[in-house]
Amino acid sequence: MTDSDPFDEIIEAETDRDPDLAVIEAGSRTLRAQGTGAPQADVPGRPEDPALDKALRTVEADLATRWGETKLEPSVSRIAALMDVLGDPQRSYPSIHITGTNGKTSTARMIEALLGAFELRTGRYTSPHVQSITERISLDGAPISAERFIETYEDIKPYIEMVDAQQEFRLSFFEVLTGMAYAAFADAPVDVAVVEVGMGGSWDATNVIDADVAVVTPIDLDHTDRLGGTTGEIATEKAGIIKQDATVILAQQPVDAAQVLLKKAVEVDATVAREGLEFGVVSRNVAVGGQLINLRGLGGEYEEIYLPLHGPYQAHNAAVALAAVEAFFGVGAQRPDPLAIDTVRKAFASVTSPGRLEVVRRSPTVVLDAAHNPAGARATAEAVAEAFDFSRLIGVVGASGDKNVRGLLEAFEPMFAEVVVTQNSSHRAMDVDELAGIAVEVFGDERVQVEPRLPDALEAAITLAEEDGEFAGGGVLVTGSVITVGEARLLLGRG
Repeated sequence: MTDSDPFDEIIEAETDRDPDLAVIEAGSRTLRAQGTGAPQADVPGRPEDPALDKALRTVEADLATRWGETKLEPSVSRIAALMDVLGDPQRSYPSIHITGTNGKTSTARMIEALLGAFELRTGRYTSPHVQSITERISLDGAPISAERFIETYEDIKPYIEMVDAQQEFRLSFFEVLTGMAYAAFADAPVDVAVVEVGMGGSWDATNVIDADVAVVTPIDLDHTDRLGGTTGEIATEKAGIIKQDATVILAQQPVDAAQVLLKKAVEVDATVAREGLEFGVVSRNVAVGGQLINLRGLGGEYEEIYLPLHGPYQAHNAAVALAAVEAFFGVGAQRPDPLAIDTVRKAFASVTSPGRLEVVRRSPTVVLDAAHNPAGARATAEAVAEAFDFSRLIGVVGASGDKNVRGLLEAFEPMFAEVVVTQNSSHRAMDVDELAGIAVEVFGDERVQVEPRLPDALEAAITLAEEDGEFAGGGVLVTGSVITVGEARLLLGRG
């Protein structure tokens, strides 16, 4: 490490920006940690054209003046007002709406891949982004270009300002992006929108759509200060996306959450399909680069599907995604036949999920995973143990201060030989000394190393993984936050 470090300069330049907009451009830095890894997934970097990059930064800076995603006023009145002045673009296409605690983005990507394989034009809206804000809005399976992102913002900006002037509070960062997504989908136009809830359901900004299919991925404890202290209370908020006469696709849920969701479905005459009953995972086997799964859908069995993602939870996400697409096409209701198996296989084989058990380096292997709560960490730990034969695994953890960090660390404790605690650039990041204190209580002092800067943490972890020799089977798992993973991804040459 040198005293003059571009990473430090980048961080300093970004301190006034919303952390959810900041992209840490550390490509000019040559880390010893870089190496040969997996092919780059569909995550865009900064525009190469300086004028275009400047224009995108201007939009990002404008958005950064608004409430960030962690400051909420539980109401859809502002986004509804924006949709009204825009002519309700969200009603010009059918949609599939996804809520839950974990697995939403991966499930959305699988749904998108399936719909695209059946020659439908798709729009996908997900959050947060791993590296670039443009990731959040996708058309035909790819993030929209920087040019289109800027054009969409400029097109609706006068209407945003009109609504701002009429409301008690200005539209938030997330509300503006949601409006942009719905407008971009209408302008494309898309055949179907795949929309991931930002937080909760009832009062989430995305909930101005009346989705034909509502998907609820597994519910667990997260955002308890806003959504409730039990999974049943959290489910009450998330049930808000279930609309009149819709079809509801339920992943396996805690009993109290399932009761709430089923009650809401009855109240609005929605049709329910439950994982483990109407659909599910029949079998799965670990395969090179992923897994081979057999699924039971609403229309029958789908065998020998290759899914290039690791972990049992991704197989369950695939079952949920398949059922959602079947429901969208009326399989099991209006039509008895299953979807074309070859098309389903082709779709699943194409799925990527950046930052979710993503291998970005070999010798030693470095894996990125955006687990940020205990349930996600437990799923990641199970998947790593199954998919990777590490003799020694080093963790790099940078977490947000508003999360159950102790629970996250406890989930990883049995598998990490040592943990390097660090801090990402977000103002939401837990102070590295506070994180170290919790880590010492969980791991013991001798297993914890503190590196306040992420580049140093990556290098330290890779050095620890290499201690037993190049071919000893050591590895590194970078986790704790989407922002930590995004910044590590760029530092490791994947941006």
